[in-house]
Parts: sequence; C-alpha cells; structure tokens
Amino acid sequence: MYDIVGYGHMISDRVRLYAFTEALRRTIRPGSMVLDLGTGPGTMALLSCRFGARKVYAIEADPVIQVAREIAVSNGLDGQIEFIEGFSTKISLPERVDVIVSDMNGILPWYQQHLPSIADARRRFLAPGGVMIPKKEIVWLGVVESRQAYSQHAEPWKTGHGFQMHAAWDIATNSPRKIKLPSEDLLTPPQCGLVLDMSVVEGPDSRADLSSVVTRPGVGHGMLVWFDYVLTDDVFFSNGPGCGTTIYDQTFFPWKQPVNLEIGDVVTASLHCNLALDTYIFRWTTKVFGQGKQDEVKASFDQSTFHSFPISTASLRKGAETYMPRTNGDASIDSFILNSMDGKASVGEIAARLTQCFPGQFKVQSEALDRVARVSRLYSE
Repeated sequence: MYDIVGYGHMISDRVRLYAFTEALRRTIRPGSMVLDLGTGPGTMALLSCRFGARKVYAIEADPVIQVAREIAVSNGLDGQIEFIEGFSTKISLPERVDVIVSDMNGILPWYQQHLPSIADARRRFLAPGGVMIPKKEIVWLGVVESRQAYSQHAEPWKTGHGFQMHAAWDIATNSPRKIKLPSEDLLTPPQCGLVLDMSVVEGPDSRADLSSVVTRPGVGHGMLVWFDYVLTDDVFFSNGPGCGTTIYDQTFFPWKQPVNLEIGDVVTASLHCNLALDTYIFRWTTKVFGQGKQDEVKASFDQSTFHSFPISTASLRKGAETYMPRTNGDASIDSFILNSMDGKASVGEIAARLTQCFPGQFKVQSEALDRVARVSRLYSE
C-alpha cells in the first residue's frame, strides 16, 4: 500500500496522469457509469466526473479512501461519487458499469491482488461492450550491462571485509530491485515477453520469455523488465529505458554472476510469476549460449525470490507438517476478544473485560482498548 506521499508522487507523475486523463476523456460519454478500482485519493473518480460520468463507484481498501471522500466533498462531487471501502472481490454493486479504470500496478503488473481483482471486476461489474482502462500491458525484457547497479546490489556481500558472507550474497542475487537504466545499457534488443490483455486475463500467474542475440559486447549483469501501459488503442506510455520518467521505473533481475558476452551470443530466459497468498514469487531461469551453439553453455542460472527471504529454522519448524502447534498467550487474548465480539458489547466494554481477565498483560484500559480496536478492525463487519 502507498502512503499519502506515495500517492502524491503518482499525481505528480505527469506522464502517467496525462495518459490516464486523455484515456478517460476519450472513453467516457455523458451519462457513463464508471468503476474506479483502487481509487486511492480519488483522482480517477474526479476526472471521470469532469468528463461526464453520471455515477462513479470508487472502491478502495486502504484508509486513504477517507481522504478521497473529503476531496470529493470539497469539489462538490460527493453525491456523484459513491465511495466503497473494502476489497472489490468481496463487494457487490447494484448495477454494471460502462467503464472500469484502475491503476494497481507496482513496478511490475504482478503486484498483490492486481490481476485477480481486474478479472473479477470485469466478470461481475462490466456491462456488455464496456471498456477496460488499461486495455493491456505489454511486458518487455532485455539483458543489461550495469556494473554500478550490480555492485550496489550484491558486491557488499562479496567483499565481506575479509569475512565469508555468501549466505547474504545468495539472498541479494535472488532479490529484484527497482531501477532506472538508460537504453545504452541494453546488450540485447528489447523483446516482448508477454501481453496481458485485460479483456481476457483470468488467473494471477504468468510467464514471460526472452530469446535474444547479443548485439554489442559487454558484461551481462542481469535481466531488465519493464512494461508498456496501453490505456486505449491510441493512448499509452512506457517505463522502459530511454522513455520519459515515471514513478514505475524498471525492474532489475540480477544474475548469480556477471557474464562476458560477445556479439552473436544467445541469451534465453524465462520469468515465472506466481502469486502465493498476497505476494508474488518470481523465478527467472537463464542460459547463455556462445555464438548460439547449444553445446557451448557459457552460463546457466536458476534464481527465485523464494530464496530472497531470510527464514529462521524456528519459523520453518512451526510450519512443518508434523509439528504440533499450541497457542501462546497472545492467541488466548485474541481468542477472548473474538469470542466477545457478539454484536452486543462495545469495544470499550470488551476492553474493560480484557483488563479484568488479563491484568498482567494490560496495566491500563487504554492498552486493552488498542488491542481490541486492532482485532475489531481486522474481523468486525
């Protein structure tokens, strides 16, 4: 989730905002019904009203929706925009809409529940003949030489100040990072690896592929991934190398080791993107063939963000199939709160009971009140 400063950066991104503004201007007709999916502070909802929308449903799970409500009131649009707090997959609308607009990307299209939310909203909320904004996202890949980026990413753990630090090196080289590189750093031509068509996308998982010939000699440090945001047939922008600056930048997937590349070498790679709970696991496999000869493998890597998270042995033990878990004191407190949430007792009343039942954990009722409020926000209707 973004904080208010992050949302401010999105609004200040002139490339992004101009493109979305123009796409809405060309799409919305007088009387259109619009869904702003992931409205944030409500910018797209406000623009939709400006261009003639009769009604806008603005859905947002983050507390920033309250800011959006206040902004709508300040602009006299609170009656035209209906703000709905929560996750769109758990919400119903009283009618279908003509336009769904959303911008829930991270630095890649694969971000949290972005794609499943898009697919669900299209199936349940979009009227026949309705329009999705964006229309599609085109994912591009290329091999890059960037000694500085690689050094900042992984070198601190290679030198180690005289100590063996390969445990940290392994984590760092399995960790993608946000970056902004010029087109001059590309050692291979940009290649389209995947097109995500929002009119048909269903599942959250994807795979993007690269098979490209090295066009200038250099040291390959990893794979660069970016996307074109196609909002309508005539309106799009890109966060690719050499394009105008946007908040998205690109994503650098480092290799395990730098590789000396010559003109004519062939690099094949696959980027697998799989959603696990609310986090994407990225796996990128790479092979480099000298002059394209299948029997001359200069490098072969198999990397994954699964290996980028330090995991303690205690944590692994508690998730083992044979482990027999037993609740701790915190679980007893939360269980007490949940059992008290019967719709008949207020948060304050539950906090008072909590203080009486767990006097050792809560010295004053304000501490108990904070605990009950946290559980209430998570689980109450």
